[in-house]
Amino acid sequence: MTASHEVPAPGGPGIADLAAVRSDTPGCRDQVFLDSAGSSLPPAPVLTTVIEHLRRESEVGGYRAAAEQQEVLEGGYGTFAELLGCAPDEVAFTDSATRSWLNLLDAVPFREGDRVLVGESEYAANAVALLRHAERFGTRLEVVPSDGSGQLDVAALRDRLDERVRLVSAVHVPTQGGLVNPVREITRAAHEAGALVLLDACQSVGQLPVRMDELGVDMLTGTGRKWLRGPRGTGFLAVRRSVLEHLAPRLIDHSGASWVAERAYRLRADARVLQLWETGIAERLGLIRAAEYLLELGVAEVATSVAWRAAYLREALAGIPGVRVHDLGERTCGIVTFTVAGVDPGRVRDRLAERDVTVTVSTAASSRMDLPRRGLDAVVRASPHYFVTAGELDACVALVADLARMAGASPRS
Repeated sequence: MTASHEVPAPGGPGIADLAAVRSDTPGCRDQVFLDSAGSSLPPAPVLTTVIEHLRRESEVGGYRAAAEQQEVLEGGYGTFAELLGCAPDEVAFTDSATRSWLNLLDAVPFREGDRVLVGESEYAANAVALLRHAERFGTRLEVVPSDGSGQLDVAALRDRLDERVRLVSAVHVPTQGGLVNPVREITRAAHEAGALVLLDACQSVGQLPVRMDELGVDMLTGTGRKWLRGPRGTGFLAVRRSVLEHLAPRLIDHSGASWVAERAYRLRADARVLQLWETGIAERLGLIRAAEYLLELGVAEVATSVAWRAAYLREALAGIPGVRVHDLGERTCGIVTFTVAGVDPGRVRDRLAERDVTVTVSTAASSRMDLPRRGLDAVVRASPHYFVTAGELDACVALVADLARMAGASPRS
């Protein structure tokens, strides 16, 4: 692979039938879609699943329509267990990754003075929740620095671990860059000190293999709308059975517990204790179908395909005078971040959109402990999924090169 794009393969390795997945993705026909880290394009089977259920609700009502899909809804726990490397009773569904994360944080029985460790790539939603938690309950939030590659420094983590650390919050893939944090090593260190590990897998499930049985994490959260290509308003979590019995969930309703007498209730013994009764059934069915679609394609094949596209784009952008790629880490993934000298990242995004290339911008507001320390207010974020062709990546690169030339960027020394 070179910056002159001499690689002839239209789709690269990984997905065997690129034409088929593009046929399933009508939204990619008239644009270069590079925002699967934001909210991806659902494939046709997911779209059909959601629309058909909504139509059925209009015919017979929501309760009856849901009852007709009960077998599929129950089967969804097994589908996600297969995807996440856990047991079906360790899976629960929510309306977002943030809801999943908040439910798990709230269920951990913290004591005043307990310490919570996070990395510099922690996401805004998690950081705000932890800051609020510290105010309310007297916990202490502490930041573990990054190592020379930009990922969480495992040696520094070990130095900070002691018996007061109740939780390590690990972001698998940050929203503002393509690094992949060393989750297995983080988990091993945390467990040696008796701490729990909560993994934010929002940006990794759907583009990388993410299995609890391999990573060793205690709790995991994710969303449907990103790399998994499911509907918005969907999320999931998984929690080890051995950990669940030590949690103390407060946000429960008559789905997470049975009202067994006028003054008595009984909590569920599985992860669904963290799940609320009311939900969008059509969206949940779409989420389950999205996971099935991924499993049908093959998680390893998807990971290979996404990695190839990101590497192709990253190398090409790095060869443009005036363009700087900002991805860190020993291992990178499907997120590619960059800036164009003299051009605001928002302007880059908008100019690309004018030419039907969809990217987004990550700002310091979502990563206060990372981008500012690197002297960055914002970066352009491109995230090509497996349905993107090499020719489409070339088109994006050509437009960025034009922007850099128009900005008067001088060649690098």
